[in-house]
Amino acid sequence: MRGKAEITFGRDRLAHLFQQAPLRALFPTPPDGEPPQAALVTTSGGLAGGDRLDLSVTVDDGGAGLVVASAAEKIYRSTGPDTEVEIALAAGSGSWLEFLPQETIAFDGSRLRRTTRLDLAADARALAGEMLVFGRTARGERLSHGLLRDAWDVRRDGRLIWADALHLDGDIAAKLDAPAGFDGANACATLVLAAPAPERLRDLIRDGLADYDGRAGATVVAGLVIARWLDRDAARLRKSFGAAWAMLRHEAAGLPRRLPRLWEI
Repeated sequence: MRGKAEITFGRDRLAHLFQQAPLRALFPTPPDGEPPQAALVTTSGGLAGGDRLDLSVTVDDGGAGLVVASAAEKIYRSTGPDTEVEIALAAGSGSWLEFLPQETIAFDGSRLRRTTRLDLAADARALAGEMLVFGRTARGERLSHGLLRDAWDVRRDGRLIWADALHLDGDIAAKLDAPAGFDGANACATLVLAAPAPERLRDLIRDGLADYDGRAGATVVAGLVIARWLDRDAARLRKSFGAAWAMLRHEAAGLPRRLPRLWEI
């Protein structure tokens, strides 16, 4: 099964759309003060070994757009083949791009290879992230074996400025439990922000994490704000991640301090 979607936002509206099942995009009417929005849906209900999704999101020069997932993405157990997800994000000159997926839940025995590429014009602003849950924790399941590779590649004016990859295979449970590894965490998250005054925005994230009971931090790398979360409680991580997101979109882009309605369902 191979799904594909191409979404391009112009200055104030959708400029291009191509979609191929099981990846679909819906376009809810945005609330006042919000940019055009697209809601992603995987109509198959999840991804299995051998499946592939290709998603391309572009915001043209001077435009703005928000892409949000309609629900958590489930990666089912595989007998061998990998599940592949390729995400290509591009923000043109003077644009604002917001890419807000919900959790990706890696079932025990699943095999996921995902790459997110973010291409920024010199003065583009963008907010992108991801959350991973290691197993169906609500059912007492934990990811113990399989493959989980989640890579990022961020470029500014065509020049690589940040790359990162999480790679777990073999005895994954041991790595998740290792004190020098994930120290028993059941979920993790990454947030990437490209905007002016990154040091100020980093400090705002840190201030918001002061009372957080999980493990989290924020730093600035090559002008990007990078924030990370680790937690034994996926719901608590999601709440903290969402609070940081709402704050940052307001501070970095002047947008309302709120999350899309789909996030709250």
